Amino acid sequence: MELIAAAAMIGVGITMGLAAIGAGIGNGLVTSRFIEGLGRNPEAQGTLFTNTLISVGLIEAMAIIATVVALIMLFANPLLTH
Repeated sequence: MELIAAAAMIGVGITMGLAAIGAGIGNGLVTSRFIEGLGRNPEAQGTLFTNTLISVGLIEAMAIIATVVALIMLFANPLLTH
């Protein structure tokens, strides 16, 4: 029983960590492309900024969804409930 709980907690930690790392990398790539596009075409600032905000929001949503799924895996496990 304790081994299953420990494995579940390790899995949740890995899942949440990878989600955070992926979101950080994704946000960095989107932001760098925004700055690059702004440098190449300053007149397109409004369109680029809108698309950047939408992209960053979707990336962060995926990280939040991964965190929720990880917590569901931890707390909805019938072997861990007493």
